[in-house]
Amino acid sequence: MATLTATPNSELAQASGQYSTFFVADMFFGVDVLQVQEVLRAQQMSPVPQAPDVIEGLINLRGQIVTAIDMRRRLQLEPRAGDVAPMNMVVRTADGAVSLLVDEIGDVLDMDAANYERPPEGLDSAARELIRGVYKLKDRLLLVLDTEKAVEVGANPAPHSERMDASAPEGRAARNTAKNGDRKASPKKTAGAARGVQAESG
Repeated sequence: MATLTATPNSELAQASGQYSTFFVADMFFGVDVLQVQEVLRAQQMSPVPQAPDVIEGLINLRGQIVTAIDMRRRLQLEPRAGDVAPMNMVVRTADGAVSLLVDEIGDVLDMDAANYERPPEGLDSAARELIRGVYKLKDRLLLVLDTEKAVEVGANPAPHSERMDASAPEGRAARNTAKNGDRKASPKKTAGAARGVQAESG
């Protein structure tokens, strides 16, 4: 059973606020509403060969190229059923906008600092490293996502990347990034490389 730990007053002072919520499997997450750009239904994706496994692809949002990260893979969970399309929660990060692919979008909740705790010790390790803290609700915990950590991804190729179209502009960009020896494939690098190839093609 997860054990909650006390939170210093300095952290509590910053803990109140509004959170946009979403579900991934049986976990309930919240993101500060000020970090959320928009919420969208399933979007058409451009695959990125040799990208890290957690990167599902790139989305074109009105000319803005956005990297989409599958939160199930990020949390090392089983994949969604084949007929279930993910929702997109597009968040603002230091690397620009990134779409988090989630199972279901929840409500916007007003949270009180009195219910805020540090991440519980018994929480799954993959989830624990991505959250700032938790709020105690009546029937569950609200996990406060650290979006900057959530979008940090390794540079290992996705197992399914070899089956993707390496001739697409986004694919060439990712392949060039890998050849140039980048050890960390950030969403900004992935989307930025794709924009560069698209500009050359135009």
